[in-house]
Amino acid sequence: MKKITAIIPTFNEAHNIKAAINSVNWADEIIVVDSFSEDQTVEIAKMNGAKIFQRKYVNSANQKNWIIPKAAHKWIFILDADERVTPGLQKEVQKILHQPTQKDAYWINRQNFFMGKKIRYSGWQGDAVIRFFQKDKCKYQNLEVHAEIEQEGIEVGHLKNKIEHYTFKDLNHFLNKMQRYSNWSAQDHFEKTPKVTFFHLYFKPFFRFIKHYFIQLGFLDGKVGFIISAIMAWGVFLRYVKIQEKRTMSDH
Repeated sequence: MKKITAIIPTFNEAHNIKAAINSVNWADEIIVVDSFSEDQTVEIAKMNGAKIFQRKYVNSANQKNWIIPKAAHKWIFILDADERVTPGLQKEVQKILHQPTQKDAYWINRQNFFMGKKIRYSGWQGDAVIRFFQKDKCKYQNLEVHAEIEQEGIEVGHLKNKIEHYTFKDLNHFLNKMQRYSNWSAQDHFEKTPKVTFFHLYFKPFFRFIKHYFIQLGFLDGKVGFIISAIMAWGVFLRYVKIQEKRTMSDH
């Protein structure tokens, strides 16, 4: 079987890191790339057998592109600290590593959990990420947020089993996460948005809510579906408020 390195990026993930490492303890090498955590993340990761690298955080794609070449093995599995590899996904990955030929990379769907509830709709039902790939053929796009593996010139498959994603610790944690994402999203959209208008501040957030709650069936997730739809709309509103703020500051 071909060997594989699991990579887990972290910052203040003491509450998550042991379970994340345990879910990839079948990998031949486990690397934690840490952004100078202020809690016990690094100590817990070391105690659980991970190799530690520390580096100042620029953005997710930059951090991953920096650490991937340092892996000892050809095959890479990237796991966020709030995610878990299920036994079924582990077996599917190992089966592929046993095969004589493989794709260059593989999409993996995520099963999201929010406020203790499994989310089946709300726009998250199609959530998929490329996390299993050959390191010499793949790199992440140069984006601040939601960067994915560049797919031009590579062959990409799709796995059947899912990553479990526990995106919610508490409301403060999630809202802080949305604040960070809106900062990065504002950077990605700054050049594409020469002028922030009422359309950006009102209609785009409104349509984002409609999309998540009605079109993508968030109402079937009950109250939690409504909360997710509202927070997603708020994130779009924040993006354009921050672009407006940045433009105002650059004009002075």
